[in-house]
Amino acid sequence: MSATMIKEFRLPDLGEGLTESEIVAWKVAVGDTVTLNQIIAEVETAKAVVELPSPFAGVVAALHEQPGTVVEVGKPIVSFEIEGDDGAAGSAPGAGTDAAGGKREPNLVGYGAVLEASGRPARRARTFAAPAASPAVAAEPVAPVRATEPAAPVRAAGPAESKPVETQPATSAAGERPRSTPPVRKLAKDLGVDLEAVTGTGERGLITRDDVLNFVGGGELPATAQEPARATAQAAGPVQAPGERETRTPIKGVRKFTAAAMVASAFTAPHVTEFLTVDVTPTMELLARLKASRAFAGYKLTPLTLVSKAVLIALRNHPTLNARWDEANQEIVQFNYVNLGIAAATPRGLTVPNIKDADRMSLMDLSSALTELTDTARAGKTSPEALSGGTISITNIGVFGIDAGTPILNPGEAAILALGAVRKMPWEYQDEVALRQVMTLSLSFDHRLVDGEQGSRFLQDLGAMLADPGMVLAMV
Repeated sequence: MSATMIKEFRLPDLGEGLTESEIVAWKVAVGDTVTLNQIIAEVETAKAVVELPSPFAGVVAALHEQPGTVVEVGKPIVSFEIEGDDGAAGSAPGAGTDAAGGKREPNLVGYGAVLEASGRPARRARTFAAPAASPAVAAEPVAPVRATEPAAPVRAAGPAESKPVETQPATSAAGERPRSTPPVRKLAKDLGVDLEAVTGTGERGLITRDDVLNFVGGGELPATAQEPARATAQAAGPVQAPGERETRTPIKGVRKFTAAAMVASAFTAPHVTEFLTVDVTPTMELLARLKASRAFAGYKLTPLTLVSKAVLIALRNHPTLNARWDEANQEIVQFNYVNLGIAAATPRGLTVPNIKDADRMSLMDLSSALTELTDTARAGKTSPEALSGGTISITNIGVFGIDAGTPILNPGEAAILALGAVRKMPWEYQDEVALRQVMTLSLSFDHRLVDGEQGSRFLQDLGAMLADPGMVLAMV
């Protein structure tokens, strides 16, 4: 006999062995009808912000955690009201069989309920009587705060996804309450804010937490709401009140992971850094010709593109820089492929996503991969898969006007190259002093894996290619 039941979805380990994640934003609200694998939330792991698909098809019954909360793996974060047999198995993801005793189809974030062929619960009504004296506010088009198209969605192979439930803008017709999530409604209640007066800047007019806080900052609160407002605003994030001499921000997410990884790398691998300053005028001239070429029309070419290609070519003759020290097994792991990591500064901290099998790519393919990688990282949509498995990395400090540095190895890699700024400088050229375009290369490597001679010869070959791109013919 078919019956309605409540099933909890517990925060899963997203395949990284992590113990906690932060709820960044909910994509659904209580009462919404969702389909299997529909994106329900954005969560921040120790490496990136990823999208969390629903393991059930049904109606959202409760959201157990607010955005900004760090949740341990295994804790309930959302409950669903679903239709199923009375004898259906348990509420926690991870059960291995469905109600019929068959194997449950897994998705990436754990084992969810099998999508029922029967009807789905109807969406609950979300209307109420509007105050007679409150006129409708005209909504103005505002750019959404977050990108809505994921670069690398966390989805599982399975049934085709249905379109998300249509929602109404925040400033809708009389009789409908403004669209927002339960945590935002609670925040507004605590602050004494009438959501009817707030203009939503989120997706499709969704009122976000920032909208409420910004509204508070621009208006006067009732006296009874002032104390809760202070407490709630402080919990929402780092706030510096007038006259305060310091601001405290919790260490979590990407920055926490990066700090731990850098400390482990710095105190585990014996770092050596070598520097080489190169006249890259021929490379910059080649870059200008390629940009003007019809064959490369539509491709984004930068000095990083050409240096990346040169690194991949140089590694063919110096494979020791593309390796890993396996302490547990007392082995040196030599990679016969190159997953090229590119350090990317994002609002959430430093990340090093990598391009899989970059050594097999043409210059055009490499250009496209670099553009996609940087755009995705800046949008905070890098997938966990892209952040693991790197074999060697490049960091472009030249974009900040820096000439050289001593980069710290990405854990598990033998080398990292830092590119300095390209500067016009007086330089010896054909036995005369001329104004040339010069770049400094900084190569850090793990001295357990790479001897000084090996690191020096790699850097020498790389510099030779950048000083005279024609040298590539002698390298391949």
